Amino acid sequence: MTPLLTALLGGAVAAFATTAGAIPAVIGKRMSRATSDLMLGFAAGVMLSAAYFSLILPGIERAEEQTGSVWLAAAIAAAGVSLGAGFVWLLNAKIPHEHFKSGPEGGADQATIARIWLFILAITIHNFPEGLSIGVAFGVDQAKGLSVMTGISLQDIPEGLAVAVALTGLGYSRWKALAVTAMTGAVEIVGAGIGAAAVSVSASLLPWGLTFAAGAMLFIISHEIVPETHRHGHQDKATLGFIVGLVLMMFLDVTLG
Repeated sequence: MTPLLTALLGGAVAAFATTAGAIPAVIGKRMSRATSDLMLGFAAGVMLSAAYFSLILPGIERAEEQTGSVWLAAAIAAAGVSLGAGFVWLLNAKIPHEHFKSGPEGGADQATIARIWLFILAITIHNFPEGLSIGVAFGVDQAKGLSVMTGISLQDIPEGLAVAVALTGLGYSRWKALAVTAMTGAVEIVGAGIGAAAVSVSASLLPWGLTFAAGAMLFIISHEIVPETHRHGHQDKATLGFIVGLVLMMFLDVTLG
């Protein structure tokens, strides 16, 4: 299969994992705040490990192969990470959206948009970089893509549950919460396709694509996930989940990638 097709399939697996994670909320299961913070910490660990081992390091290696200079390779990686983080920061600043805890952000049009769509936009901004990373990783090779897809899918399960539980807690029906979670997961398919298509255009874009995706994920980790896990006094559980997620993703990357 072509890298684009495998990337789309990988994005679909991650999207399915997000939807599957929401199922317990539909059948009435509740998740404590401590458990939620533990799972979000796990998600942050997976994403950080994927950003470094599966995206930044391969990006530097490819850039060094192309340029013959470790200095240029490091500069490309630094620029790519900065551009990726800046891109998500711009989306976060300009697109109207609403977080479950911190409230409205971005733009000045919140009053004209139904609240549920503000939540969808917020989660979309979060999920798009994950899909992008899957697509770019499949642009490197299938083993690397499989590693990133597996790690992202593992952390998408508790993420999907957290989103569905939050939506039901805000008064939305269980089936609407499931549908919204599935919609936000589908964004990962789009991101995966864009990532794979971008790096397939030219081999010279691969280092930029890898580090750009890493920067986007790093912004989400620092701006969204870690602050949320430390908001309610469950730092120890969140840190435990973070370490477990990071180690698991590192193990998967070494053994599968």
